[in-house]
Amino acid sequence: MIYILPVLAVLLSFIIIKVFNPRKTLFINLLLAFSGSFLLSLTFFELLPSVYTKANSKAMALFILAGLLLQIFLEFFSKGAEHGHMHFSLEKNKFPVILFISLSIHALVEGMPITNDNNILLGILVHKVPIALILSIFLINSELKKTYIYLFILLFAVMTPLGSYLASSSPFFSNYKTYLHALSIGVFLHIATIILFESSKGHSFNMQKLLVIILGITTAYFI
Repeated sequence: MIYILPVLAVLLSFIIIKVFNPRKTLFINLLLAFSGSFLLSLTFFELLPSVYTKANSKAMALFILAGLLLQIFLEFFSKGAEHGHMHFSLEKNKFPVILFISLSIHALVEGMPITNDNNILLGILVHKVPIALILSIFLINSELKKTYIYLFILLFAVMTPLGSYLASSSPFFSNYKTYLHALSIGVFLHIATIILFESSKGHSFNMQKLLVIILGITTAYFI
């Protein structure tokens, strides 16, 4: 399931957008806020205690900070697509290699802490759905070739399971599993805080967003 569900989350999100072709809506924005608070809460409740009990605390802090810096670096190229911002210019007859590579590295890293015995898989799924919806809207409404769009979505969908597979099955990655989890924590902290603290237009939306954030934290606490 840890390999199948992330793929289905992306593909089904793409199919929904392809069939109904909505534009970015308030619902997706609120879902994005929920996913940010939910993932951030699971990071604090599960991942942080786990890595700090398995290795030197200062080493873990360095890898967490490295993950945060890695995500900042990736966003120079993705323009913030990992947290719902699509400010990327696409050329009609050219596959968006830079955008794909930056999103794929992010997806690989976020897949590394997923295992069968924790709730991080659920957090990743909740995070991935609104991102996949927004990415699908962007790609479908672009002038990119349909074959490139389908290829992009399909390859992007398998990156998170690939990260999970490498972390659990590859001898090289398995030896550094705790450090890779710490790297993922840094990525999650950056993504989630950007989603939660970015400015929003309208006091009504801000209140709705606050309630959704509280719901995300509460849900993560009780699962």
